[in-house]
Formats: sequence, structure tokens, C-alpha cells
Amino acid sequence: MNAEPHVVIEDSPHRGSAGARRATAEFLSLHCAWADLDAVLLVVSELVTNAALHTTGWWRLHLTAGADTLVLAMDDSSPLPPVPREPDFTGGGGFGWHLVLKLAGRVEVCPLPYGKRVQATWMRPVATAPAGC
Repeated sequence: MNAEPHVVIEDSPHRGSAGARRATAEFLSLHCAWADLDAVLLVVSELVTNAALHTTGWWRLHLTAGADTLVLAMDDSSPLPPVPREPDFTGGGGFGWHLVLKLAGRVEVCPLPYGKRVQATWMRPVATAPAGC
């Protein structure tokens, strides 16, 4: 029995999301080419940025590709769940969590003994047959 492709990306919260985005793009090209790269990279950026801004400790990004699923899990040291904010169009933010919820097929937040996990899951799109004449 073959295990599903999985990678763990660890980084300092002070280094930003560029390394996580780069590693995610490489993982998707190798194991999950059907995924919407732009949507997944935006979710990675938002989750890494939120972990860096709202925790005082570490974060860890997990990616797992199944035949028909992609699971992105962000573990961090804060037990506090994400809180949606009213978007501030004058530059105060508030868009990130709304984007995560919109771009991923399913989003779950689970407490962990050492913080929390935010998990986003995408399903492979069902191929549609061309319309008949």
C-alpha cells in the first residue's frame, strides 16, 4: 500500500510566506497538478501571515495529496481560533480569513494540545462532459 505524498514545511514566523509558497508550488507540480495553484498559494500566504502576526511561537505547514484531495494543514502555537473581521477598505486588513473560507472547499479549525490546526481541503474537480448538440 502506497502512502499519499506528504510534506511538512517548517519556517520561522519572522521570515514571511515566500518559502512556504515556493515549497507548496513545487509540491503541487509534483503531486497535485489538478489543484488551483493561485487559490492554494493565496490560502498558504494568508495562513502563514496570520500565524506570524497572531502567534508568538512557531508554525508548521503540512501538505498531503490524495488521488482526489489536497489537504493543507497549518499548525501553530496559539490556541485561539481565527476570528473573522469586517474588511477595512482603508488598509486595515480583515480580508484574509474570508478569502481562506471562500477559496478552500472545506475549512476546519481544531484545537491541539500545543495550539491549533487550521485545515483547508480541496477536492479534485469533476470533469464535465461537453454539452451535446
